[in-house]
Amino acid sequence: MHDNAHRIGPDSLTREQVVEVARGRARVELTQHAEHGIATTRKHIEALAADPHPTYGVSTGFGALAVRHIPGDRRAALQQSFVRSHAAGAGPEVEAEVVRALMLLRLRTVATGRTGVRLETAHALLAMLNAGIVPVVHEFGSLGCSGDLAPLASVALALTGEGEVTDAQGVRRPAAEALAEAGIEPVVLAEKEGLALTNGTDGMLGMLVLAQHDLAALLDVADVTAAMSVEALLGTDRVFAADLHRLRPHPGQAVSAARMAAVLADSPIVASHRGPDCNRVQDAYSLRCAPQVHGAARDAVAYSETVADRELAAAIDNPVVLDDGRVESNGNFHGAPLAHALDFLAIPLTDVASMAERRTDRMLDVARSHGLPAFLADDPGVDSGHMIAHYTQAGVVSELKRLAVPASVDSIPTSAMQEDHVSMGWHAARKLRRAVDGLTTVLAVELLTAARALDLRAPLEPAPATAAVRDLLRTRVGGPGPDRHIAPEIAATAELVRSGAVREAVAKYTAGAHE
Repeated sequence: MHDNAHRIGPDSLTREQVVEVARGRARVELTQHAEHGIATTRKHIEALAADPHPTYGVSTGFGALAVRHIPGDRRAALQQSFVRSHAAGAGPEVEAEVVRALMLLRLRTVATGRTGVRLETAHALLAMLNAGIVPVVHEFGSLGCSGDLAPLASVALALTGEGEVTDAQGVRRPAAEALAEAGIEPVVLAEKEGLALTNGTDGMLGMLVLAQHDLAALLDVADVTAAMSVEALLGTDRVFAADLHRLRPHPGQAVSAARMAAVLADSPIVASHRGPDCNRVQDAYSLRCAPQVHGAARDAVAYSETVADRELAAAIDNPVVLDDGRVESNGNFHGAPLAHALDFLAIPLTDVASMAERRTDRMLDVARSHGLPAFLADDPGVDSGHMIAHYTQAGVVSELKRLAVPASVDSIPTSAMQEDHVSMGWHAARKLRRAVDGLTTVLAVELLTAARALDLRAPLEPAPATAAVRDLLRTRVGGPGPDRHIAPEIAATAELVRSGAVREAVAKYTAGAHE
């Protein structure tokens, strides 16, 4: 085994491992324990295949066609027909990181020894993942029940040498060509394998884990941009004191308050209006209540992580092979637990974005910005400053509100009413990914605006932490001045947010903030 490979066995994966394999292209290997379990379980399937009594998924059709017993000489055709017919996706291609995550997670379930997949099939799936071969998976095709059928069937089809893939160089080509070049023999599926490769919640789970990873980073950035806006708007930092937040002991709130206090520490701007001469009694909610909203979002992410961790320890298949060799039908493929968590995350994400938009608007309005020029323009009237950058931000927030509408409350009966209630978890995951991108843009506009506002408070200087973020931004975006083409500046700021550079710029200041 390679020392740097992630070893896949019957035990659960970590969320970090999923991210590293999906995005970092880390290698994976099966443990000996997994290989033994896979081989042992396969013997149970082969015994059932030889039995004259029908067993669902082994010697019968599928779904509403399960009443038909399939003779032995037609079962290889049955499995190939299954993946061909189920690889029925349509629409845009799904991102490579999502496909790699679902491949890894399906392999992990195979490694539990509960599916009945042959060892050589598991090895082929492993080899395809390590070779960087990514089957083409389409946006539409999963209803989040009976698993992510069409997406996983597209992977299974590529494993048999049919369909299309993207190779390690990012070139789209026939699966047979890519497998041959990588030295991978196409699989001829045996009994049970078509079902076992497709009956999982792996797409939903993979997208949930990737979204959690991104949201954890974005919420850290939201604390920073909110603190910068508080400073730029001459707000108080007293409301972020730890003793106030201990009165309402939500853990996420305490973290966000501590981070905002740390980011604002030693700010000459804040110090300039602290004292008996300040006539500001209370700041607006979008400033004062940021820890409460950001903290609630943190707690929602934490809840969703418990759901993901349980699913990462699960063996999702139907039917499933138990320790004593019984093959039992079940409903564990229903995506409701994931769908609810995916939908839930879109709500606090939108709330965080909506609050950031309110702070941005406040910095641009002379009636509320406490001395800043209209729209932060160099020559208001001649210049428009950040007026339309805020429009863009507002448009994204409006889209996020639509994306926050839950998918999991919808259900369309399928398969001749055999599958009469579905989770729509795949769709909940797809819209959450778009929402994460939207939040990135919203925070980028707030960061761009707050940094400009802080510069306009000169000669007063911002806090060391906010100054570090401002200085980082200035390596990519110029300071205040006449209007420039602002779209590239929004994009450059968003990339600083997405890359982790903003988070890293304040890391030494927030290290003790209960993280």
